[in-house]
Amino acid sequence: MLVRALVAVLALVFVRAHAKQRDFYSFKVVNSRGKLVSLEKYRGSISLVVNVASECGYTEEHYVELQRLQRDFGPAHFNVLAFPCNQFGQQEPGSDREIDIFARTTYGASFPIFSKIAVIGTGANNVYKYLTESSGKEPDWNFWKFLVDSGGAVVGAWGPEISVQELRPKIQELVRNVILKKRDEL
Repeated sequence: MLVRALVAVLALVFVRAHAKQRDFYSFKVVNSRGKLVSLEKYRGSISLVVNVASECGYTEEHYVELQRLQRDFGPAHFNVLAFPCNQFGQQEPGSDREIDIFARTTYGASFPIFSKIAVIGTGANNVYKYLTESSGKEPDWNFWKFLVDSGGAVVGAWGPEISVQELRPKIQELVRNVILKKRDEL
């Protein structure tokens, strides 16, 4: 009887602990400067979450377009959230500091860049486990893009062969809806 009660209590604790991670913005991550950041700060905005790499054939096109999106729509209603990853072709070999300097000096990146993480496999960061489970799509290369709405739900996922430019109309529509909603709340 006591064992059953203990198992029930432990199960309840486990369920409650996992229930807290209901959406993308409920996670905490480490930024490229080593500081723990709550993604909650991006709630209410649209986020394009991207696993980036500095030495990939997609780097130039994606970084240029990601920065253009950030400049055109952010940061009040939209943010690119970049997560460096070295799992595909070892194309992100630098340290967090080197990656941050590269993106900011080479492409003028003004969007948040987080610490280098694993996005697939048993060591995958919980944020990417959530993105993969929510979208039903797992990154298989650099520059996978996950679009997250203002409430933290994943609304789409695309591989690197889909350009950032192709996603612009969808992002623009979501940003427009956020702006209209905020205007209606005034």
